[in-house]
Amino acid sequence: MTYKTVLLVADAENYDIDLRTAADLCVAADAHLSVLLVKLAAPVPLGDYAAMSVAWLDLRAGDTEKLGDAVMNSRTTLETLGISFDVNGCYPEEAWVEDEIGERARYADVTLIGASLKASSRLRSHAIEGALFRSAHPVLLSGNRQSVTLTPKKVLLAWNSTIEATRAAREALEMMKNADSVNVVLVDPKAAPARNGEEPGADVATYLARHGIEVTVDRLPSAGRQVSEVLLQHAIDTASDLMVMGAYGHSRVRERMFGGVTKAMIETPAVPVLMVH
Repeated sequence: MTYKTVLLVADAENYDIDLRTAADLCVAADAHLSVLLVKLAAPVPLGDYAAMSVAWLDLRAGDTEKLGDAVMNSRTTLETLGISFDVNGCYPEEAWVEDEIGERARYADVTLIGASLKASSRLRSHAIEGALFRSAHPVLLSGNRQSVTLTPKKVLLAWNSTIEATRAAREALEMMKNADSVNVVLVDPKAAPARNGEEPGADVATYLARHGIEVTVDRLPSAGRQVSEVLLQHAIDTASDLMVMGAYGHSRVRERMFGGVTKAMIETPAVPVLMVH
């Protein structure tokens, strides 16, 4: 996949670093940058006549003014960089923010979630899930340790033979073709005809080879650790620029209640992660 439009979802009160990160990303990829600055609307106060509260109306008016200033400042910053861009603001009720983000993400090749959004955990969660579940396009999470890129030299493909992993592999074909090395990683794989085959990893390696991608298959034991921990450590050990993985193989409710690889990767992406549902 060639990425020609990158959507950056950012907090309207904390966006400077993410804006420049996204601009650098788009310059390197020769892509258009679409920026969506979000400020969650102040909730309606409770109680009799609370909706008519003057303080609440003033708060919303102030939020809207700040959002407008953020949009103008972002446009000014990007104009000096000489890249193709558009900037818009969004002031949605929290119940509808995933729909708003997902709708805009449908018209971008990938949605970038920058490191600064970690300071706004609710908005970050909504942004990731809105883009993943409502756009049919991937999400790119910035890592904690290195800059994000759409032209990685070392790619780690987390493989577990699910449809989500298959979609992720397909999405990243162009990246893997241009990478110097690709590691297909399976954690505690079990040989089974209906899942991983008699030789886990061989099927996907053959598929990628037909696309001109030479891979190394690593079958790793968890040894009592979480799968996410094994994957992240291997990404660090192999100096991977990008991890590619399927997202939410289980339902979101189950992930939230019991945890899972997707939830762990979202919370602690030590390296940049490209996620596809």
